[in-house]
Amino acid sequence: MTTVDLPLLPLGRGTDPLSERGVECPGDLPPASDPDLVARAEAAKAALGEKLFVLGHHYQRDEVIRFADVTGDSFKLARDAAARPEAEYIVFCGVHFMAESADILTTPDQQVILPDLAAGCSMADMARLAQVERAWEALAEAGVQDKVVPVTYMNSSADIKAFCGRNGGVVCTSSNAEVALEWAFEQHGPDTKVLFLPDQHLGRNTAVLQLGLDLDDCVVWNPLKPGGGLSAEELADAKMILWKGHCSVHGRFSPDVIDELRAKVPDLNVLVHPECQHEVVVKADLVGSTEFIIKTIEAAPAGSSWAIGTELNLVQRLANAHPDKNIMFLDRNVCYCSTMNRIDLPHFVWALENLVNGVVVNRIEVDEKTEAEALVALQRMLDLPGRTARD
Repeated sequence: MTTVDLPLLPLGRGTDPLSERGVECPGDLPPASDPDLVARAEAAKAALGEKLFVLGHHYQRDEVIRFADVTGDSFKLARDAAARPEAEYIVFCGVHFMAESADILTTPDQQVILPDLAAGCSMADMARLAQVERAWEALAEAGVQDKVVPVTYMNSSADIKAFCGRNGGVVCTSSNAEVALEWAFEQHGPDTKVLFLPDQHLGRNTAVLQLGLDLDDCVVWNPLKPGGGLSAEELADAKMILWKGHCSVHGRFSPDVIDELRAKVPDLNVLVHPECQHEVVVKADLVGSTEFIIKTIEAAPAGSSWAIGTELNLVQRLANAHPDKNIMFLDRNVCYCSTMNRIDLPHFVWALENLVNGVVVNRIEVDEKTEAEALVALQRMLDLPGRTARD
């Protein structure tokens, strides 16, 4: 069986139209040492006025987030952009799949710009359309496809969302994954199975800890192995078919660090994102989306201690914003999201100054067919009972 892997391209050099990584940045960036970068960004933003709307994901650098008109998680930001039809330019300080979602939800007259096209998502790249389509065919050969509902996490490419749209599936966020899975398991009776893309950890944690399934009900589909590395019997017995994907940041956190910190810090509260490994999540005190993490810290009493398992930019921002609380990072090492960090002040200034000069750079456009099919899956999510717009 032929596999489709990511090309070995240095970030920012070369091109691959099927990947979020390895794409060239046209033009010359201002040097990071330029002392006037902040003033240049302020001037460009002022010159664009109401024509510009800047979205900033929580994991972005402080130097960029300061210029965001709104901050949030990916789907919330995409919906914020859709609510501003007067904005001609949507500059998304995040990663590629987020900008795709914004393009899907905004009007054709609005142009979505990603300051650095190499700002992708390693998790999203772990489920490529050709791989997913081969898996779907293999599920048919195993005699189970007619009972499988595909569910994709928001952190996936537009073509994977479209795949779910045309195959009776749905999109979910980390906040509404439980409701999405409940909906999915109602689609084909008691024998229903879910193919969960692309993050195995969110799928497993939701199925086991919120829906009450057993770990034995979950199998992992490895797209690099024939038949996903699973037998027909294993597929027949499974309830959750988890794609072998993960977040390169949240997957780093380990249970032994939780044990070490609890031994050192009295009354420690451990707060983690559901993209963390199952062994980490079961040892945590609280588990939730990025928005949940932020609100939990905001509501926490002064003097309380928190170890947070999510991206370091956000953890540092929370620590700086709440000096009355003891906030620490749940890892021994620095752990930024490397692709999120590609959106820096030089790229931001370069993008805005081009817009001031009438040049639209790095526009993210989803083709009409993919957009229409992805919207089907997104609308199914929006129609879920008790839905939430948070990730």
